[in-house]
Amino acid sequence: QVHLVESGGGLVQTGASLRLSCTVSGRTLSTNSPYAMGWFRQAPGKEREFVAALRRRGGSTFYGDSVKGRFTISRDSTANTVYLQMNSLKPEDTAVYYCAYADRSPIVSAMQREDFYDNWGQGTQVTVSS
Repeated sequence: QVHLVESGGGLVQTGASLRLSCTVSGRTLSTNSPYAMGWFRQAPGKEREFVAALRRRGGSTFYGDSVKGRFTISRDSTANTVYLQMNSLKPEDTAVYYCAYADRSPIVSAMQREDFYDNWGQGTQVTVSS
């Protein structure tokens, strides 16, 4: 069974940086088996939005248009953790951030869909003040 735990959220000012962590148990990120991990976010009153994802095959990474150039997704196989480095934060980045995992390697378009992922963390709140 896969278990995901996010951490690292908080309250910051516009322009600040935060690093979110998603620690995985029940799977080993150093495996050669295919998998994908994603970050999504949901602001109050809005639908869940794709933020970033990576897949085991080739180590490819992908980003939502609203975070390209500011956010970076990465993996530490030793720590079995995926990170989301968020720089130049804006008030519109305020949301609950969720990590997600799937035991298969997707095409790019699938990585941006919530229904591709089978396992989700509980979320961590990020608030950016203006």
